[in-house]
Amino acid sequence: MKRELFFLAIGKFAAGLLIVALLLFVPTWTLKYPQAWLLIAILFAPMFLAGFVMLAKNPELLKKRLNVKEQEAEQREVIVLSGAMFLAAFVLAGLSFRFGWLMLPMPVSIAAAVIFLAAYALYAEVLRENTYLSRTVEVQEDQRVIDTGLYGIVRHPMYGATVFLFLAMPLVLGSVLSFAVMLCYIPIIVKRIRNEEKVLEQGLPGYPAYEQKVKYRLIPFIW
Repeated sequence: MKRELFFLAIGKFAAGLLIVALLLFVPTWTLKYPQAWLLIAILFAPMFLAGFVMLAKNPELLKKRLNVKEQEAEQREVIVLSGAMFLAAFVLAGLSFRFGWLMLPMPVSIAAAVIFLAAYALYAEVLRENTYLSRTVEVQEDQRVIDTGLYGIVRHPMYGATVFLFLAMPLVLGSVLSFAVMLCYIPIIVKRIRNEEKVLEQGLPGYPAYEQKVKYRLIPFIW
């Protein structure tokens, strides 16, 4: 099983790396885009390391994270919207670098990279706390409600981490226009959360009580 999972993970990692590189470097028509190399490094190096850690310590979690086949029609719509957003944001970042459209200075990219890595660490902590997390919206066999740690503060800490991750990406790339596109992630993730909570309320025992206990979905005292 681990052998098959290893090759599946490596294949998806390589495909993701190739796609991101093409989206960034083809529009620039040059490899001399330092902010793009910075994003690739901070995005894929931790991902590679995390994959090996999960393969060694929790292969079931890795298997869940590699599954992207959504059963919910509304979630499939969310995936399409997210894909279109990333496509537009990365291509626009490359074009912005090529033609000098509202580019930010390198110190901003470095500061954004620090925020990105901090959000990555938060994401990793969420995965450590909740081994039921998959890439799809579903209720798993023997799943129970997690209400400790970050889950005692907000109901969806993983999505909170992704907000910081995704909004930091265009700043790492130095593109104001790309950042404007990535702001679309906020209504997209709100849509995903609302649908996910309906699924959990119907299928996960104890989740309605958890919603009463932890009032906020994403941001304490706000929403």
